[in-house]
Amino acid sequence: MDAAATASPHRARYRRILAFASRQLIELWWFELVLPRLGLTRLAARNRVRRLQRLAERFHVLAVDLGGLMIKVGQFLSSRLDVLPPEVTAELADLQDEVPAVPFEKIRALAEAELGVALERAYAWVDETALAAASLGQVHRARLSARDAVDTGLANVVIKVQRPGIDEIVAVDLAALRRVAGWLKRVRIVSDRVDAPALVEEFAQTSIDEIDYLHEAANAERFRENFAGSDRVDAPEIVWERTTRRVLTLSDVTAIKINDTAALHRAGIDPAAVAQGFAEVMFDQVFSHGFVHGDPHPGNVFVTPIGDTGRWRFTFIDFGMMAEVPASLRDGLRTFLIAVTSRDNRGLVVAAQQIGVLLPSADTVELERALAALFARFGGMGFAELAQVDPREFSDFAAEFGGLVRTLPVQLPENMLLLFRAVSLTSGLCSNLDPSFNVWDAAEPYAARLIRDESGTMIQEFARQGAATLGVTWRLPQRIDDVISRVHDGTVSFDTSRLERRLDALMRLGRRAVAAVLFAGLLIGGAVLIDPNLTLGTVLISGSALPLLYALFSGMRQR
Repeated sequence: MDAAATASPHRARYRRILAFASRQLIELWWFELVLPRLGLTRLAARNRVRRLQRLAERFHVLAVDLGGLMIKVGQFLSSRLDVLPPEVTAELADLQDEVPAVPFEKIRALAEAELGVALERAYAWVDETALAAASLGQVHRARLSARDAVDTGLANVVIKVQRPGIDEIVAVDLAALRRVAGWLKRVRIVSDRVDAPALVEEFAQTSIDEIDYLHEAANAERFRENFAGSDRVDAPEIVWERTTRRVLTLSDVTAIKINDTAALHRAGIDPAAVAQGFAEVMFDQVFSHGFVHGDPHPGNVFVTPIGDTGRWRFTFIDFGMMAEVPASLRDGLRTFLIAVTSRDNRGLVVAAQQIGVLLPSADTVELERALAALFARFGGMGFAELAQVDPREFSDFAAEFGGLVRTLPVQLPENMLLLFRAVSLTSGLCSNLDPSFNVWDAAEPYAARLIRDESGTMIQEFARQGAATLGVTWRLPQRIDDVISRVHDGTVSFDTSRLERRLDALMRLGRRAVAAVLFAGLLIGGAVLIDPNLTLGTVLISGSALPLLYALFSGMRQR
């Protein structure tokens, strides 16, 4: 047992978490493993939905009661649609940081100990009423002193102060979660779907980073730099002179909460436009910057009007959880997005394998058939349209392909936990802003841009290779002539008749090969570009006829 878990008063917390987990695992073991092996599968499945709902309800109560990381665990689990059934994720989706505010005197004591000065000297004014209280920290409005305001160019700020004793609580919760993950590793129906210990370690690193406000401040600055000069996205400025590991001071950027549709309407802002713009901004974070806000819930995103211009921008706060998207993963996600928007079932399978979501052992033939059926029936529908579909159609589809989906070797790769959460929150937020929001409307223009970018890269590579081949072929006659001249001058003394014939044949073959490469490149480039650019695509396809005719008729002429 972790040393922190054995220390009073945290021993009871540690034991309560383990007791809850053990009871649920025993129930899972009995109904999902024992009864089916006894031939009582129907009995085990009879009340499965209600059992799962009760489990989620009990965890909801536990999380709200304990606070700390338990609330974060519930929030993360609510986005794990790849592992947990909808009965669980739906119950946990509304789990918020439902914790009371810490008395201000305790906040004052921690802040003064961190800053090394009395709060009255560090700030001209601090509001003793918390602006927001969460499981890990608490936020208060404040105003900088006159000297600090001149130095920073800021006046009104907010102070984010860590909850007293949260370090010890996080250590206890992580120790308990690691123990539970070890148990889950021995349950095959869980271990076949997810690497629980690895998932807990990723969650642990995220949690440790989140309570380090210096880490959050560095993330905020990097995010601001990514969108420097953008009129669509903003982030608060950091007051480094008043920032430590447990106290974070930043500019007050409070504006209209992104899900406050009444306030948006009063400001003359269309919530549907906000939904569309928010999806595009999140796409930019993934594909352009590879640095994604991992917790874009309504409390962390504001819509800020820009003067009286009628324009507005998104202002993000709380950068404790950020998802890094390395180039290799970005390439896989790019392939995935293009495949989904083009309804390419084979491309979607390839992308899932490239990302690592789908293991190589998957039966891709049956999966491709299922995806083709899915695209044919539901592809392109928005959430509002899906809500109008006869539930019997979903039931029929689930009956036909549900067994296949449940047996697929699917996993969520490491380092995708936050990205998966960000996607889930973005989807839900956009749908709440605009019930008719269709994710395809946001994804398809972005996918078309990605296709154009990839097409340009492919054509440039083809042109480079073609130019290199053409250069070699262009120099080949001169090199052959040099060899023949040396033979003619007597500097090479052997029979050249056979060599000359072979060199002539090689030269002809090289020219035909260049013509064939040019034909293929122009034809493929035209086919790729004909959808986004009809004129250029048609020109390239038409132009491909010339090298094709040369390759065909030059060979016939020689025969």
